Amino acid sequence: AASRGFPAMEGVLGDVLRPIHGGTDEGPEPLYDFSTNANALGPNPVALAYLRRADPSRYPDPLYRRLRRALAEAHGVSPEQVAVGTGTSELIHRLARWTYLRGPILLLPPTFGEYARAARALDLPLWEAESPEAFLELLPKSSLAFLCVPNNPTGEVYPFLEEAARRAGGALVLDLAYYDLMEFPPPLPQTAFRLYSPNKAHGLTGVRAGYLLAPLDLTHFQNLAPSWPLSVYGEAFLHAHLDPEARAWLEGSKRELFRLRGLLAEGLRGLGLEVRESPANFLMVRVGRATEVARALRERGIRVRDCTSFGLPEWLRLSAQREEAIRALLLALEEVLAGKLRA
Repeated sequence: AASRGFPAMEGVLGDVLRPIHGGTDEGPEPLYDFSTNANALGPNPVALAYLRRADPSRYPDPLYRRLRRALAEAHGVSPEQVAVGTGTSELIHRLARWTYLRGPILLLPPTFGEYARAARALDLPLWEAESPEAFLELLPKSSLAFLCVPNNPTGEVYPFLEEAARRAGGALVLDLAYYDLMEFPPPLPQTAFRLYSPNKAHGLTGVRAGYLLAPLDLTHFQNLAPSWPLSVYGEAFLHAHLDPEARAWLEGSKRELFRLRGLLAEGLRGLGLEVRESPANFLMVRVGRATEVARALRERGIRVRDCTSFGLPEWLRLSAQREEAIRALLLALEEVLAGKLRA
């Protein structure tokens, strides 16, 4: 990580059995929430209409055959190559349990903490590469490797995806949680496992639904899940994700999100802060003692994502929000940082 301009990892994940994510805490609902990377212009009204039509009095098909056929057709694969799940985190943990893959899990930190949490919960060997070169070198010896595209929290899009797919000794999993929120999504190697969680893109993070595409038959993988891992609402949402009208809304919202991300970056740089924009709807800003700053902002009704748990204790991750929220954040951050300097 240090070779890419970030400090060395320091206590990256803390207690592995305690997930650290953005979006919720024990306090009252914030006035403005920059901690979640969900689409701030959502929820997608087309997807909402699908959810309202869902019938919660019935069970979904336990094999999700119609949904898996639709997803397979959209991605040009067979239905046997598609598995659905409660969301990205559930599918990550299921991948770690898959007997086909019981061996070393490889990561390229700083990145999403759920990969390491899944490995440690099962006492699987966990390898954390110190550089992209080390990651590629270790790939042939790993059973399961994760890359987030773009990476969370740094926003990096690694240029070696095709090479990584060729070198993989086991499964290379591309986590595409923010792929649908990218301005210019890169092509993906078809031999990689692809993990989709489109609820962020549609502004519906409370609907837990995701799916996995693989270059092999996933029948055994599907049987590792409990019965009905996906509710009728999750099922309806994934159908909505494929609807051309829902996709059109998403594309239109992205143009505005990129404008807002640029506005946020400009305001932060105006405060004299170092900013790293991602190719999606979020950015990182260097504020010094991130935990202290995040706590002070929360006291002012603004929630941000402290990156200390990623091993980046000087950085916050912020999502693009509406202009009113951006103005409030900039005013509060200026006040907090001025107070730190006086102290």
